[in-house]
Amino acid sequence: CHFPDLIYMILFGVVQVFLCQIPNFHKLWGLSILAAAMSFSYATVGFGLGMAKVIENGKIKGNLGGISANTSLTQTQKVWRMLQGLGDIAFAFPYTSLVLEIQDTLKSTPPENVTMKKANLLSLSVTTTFYMLCAFLGYAAFGENAPGNLLTGFGFYEPYWLIDFANACIVVHLVAAYQVFCQPIFACVEGWFSHIWPDNKFINKGVPIRIPLCGSCRVNLLRLCWRTAFVVSTTGIAILFPLFNDVLGILGALNFWPLVVYFPVEMYIAQNK
Repeated sequence: CHFPDLIYMILFGVVQVFLCQIPNFHKLWGLSILAAAMSFSYATVGFGLGMAKVIENGKIKGNLGGISANTSLTQTQKVWRMLQGLGDIAFAFPYTSLVLEIQDTLKSTPPENVTMKKANLLSLSVTTTFYMLCAFLGYAAFGENAPGNLLTGFGFYEPYWLIDFANACIVVHLVAAYQVFCQPIFACVEGWFSHIWPDNKFINKGVPIRIPLCGSCRVNLLRLCWRTAFVVSTTGIAILFPLFNDVLGILGALNFWPLVVYFPVEMYIAQNK
């Protein structure tokens, strides 16, 4: 059966419109913990089901050489899949754009760079271990027929409750991860506006609004308009380009050079002048 993805994309966007009103990165510690917990939860389900499938098959599918020579894929399709895989790998590197923002929220004692080195080593080691287990066991379970998404593809349908739980964890993780990745963008744009127009009330002042059952709060009009427009635009792009794995590869390729190579090197050179 087919489920209307459009409705779920719109609902995701609506939720993000409200969450985007969180003032800054410092207020996201709860969402960050929730996202990490959800990530480990669905990754555990993924490699657990992969191992169960390997045991059920009684053998390991696939081979170290990748796609076999007698496949119906053309040479062009093989090259495209290889490049798409490299793009998917590169998609993991936008994490580097968050490192400085996270480091900025740390206390100066002990030194932030020392703390971040330990945090990066631990977090990346654990994350890589979990996700590589999912990748290896998924390929061992299905070989060349491994779906792009083991949970929502044709790979697993039983037990249903476990699949539903893992998919729910993915949704919660994406909701929180959207905020973690967007908050540095929001801070950069809003800081630039405040620097250019420091006396503009629309940009720098908050308007008191009374919310039933929640009391009153101050809402910044720039934050309300700009962040809502950002969420609407990204949701619209997601609706226009719904191909999950293909889009990941493209985004990874576009982000890799500026975020991982160019800007870090430029910042290092500028700091040491």
